[in-house]
Amino acid sequence: MKVRVIGSGSVARSLGRCFTARGDEVMLGSRSPEKLEEWRSESGEESAGTMAEAAAHGELLVMAAKGTEVESAVAEGGAESFDGKVLMDVTNPPVFGEGVPTLAWGTTDSGGERLQRAVLGAKVVKTLNIVNAGQMVDPEVPNGPATMFVAGEDEEAKAEVTGILGDFGWSGVIDLGGIEAARELESLCVLWVRYAVPAHDFGAAFRLLR
Repeated sequence: MKVRVIGSGSVARSLGRCFTARGDEVMLGSRSPEKLEEWRSESGEESAGTMAEAAAHGELLVMAAKGTEVESAVAEGGAESFDGKVLMDVTNPPVFGEGVPTLAWGTTDSGGERLQRAVLGAKVVKTLNIVNAGQMVDPEVPNGPATMFVAGEDEEAKAEVTGILGDFGWSGVIDLGGIEAARELESLCVLWVRYAVPAHDFGAAFRLLR
């Protein structure tokens, strides 16, 4: 599969490596692709490009840009290039100040919903935003297995993403329904920060007991 990751930070690179290990053809799309020389030398000359190139040529897209800038990332990539495609949204929109971060859009909206409105023709699936980048694939939790959630409007897209999460080592994936559930998932990220930072436990993850 041609997987195109919109973003170039640690999350984008970590997921890029894991999709590559899964056998996919991966490109990271950045506003400044010249800054991806290290990634390019590691992964191949065609593994980095602009956001527009990534959005246009991907079969599966992953939004891993800064969470408060997903709409500008869509504009940079060209909204029409997202039409009809599954778009995994792994972002959070924190606002940093003193103490624990808050969410840019509170509890009446979410980054996932704003992303879906920006790309009405795409199938946005919110997931993987509730763990650290190093735990997104093959999570190592001594008291696991950890639980991962998906949220989105398209059932087939969620099923496809659930399959990918299975390949990434998530044995327990729970569907929370429509994209509005991104509000709770993004709030879970803040809860994660409240625990993980003071405890210096950055490998922490959530587990739903039933």
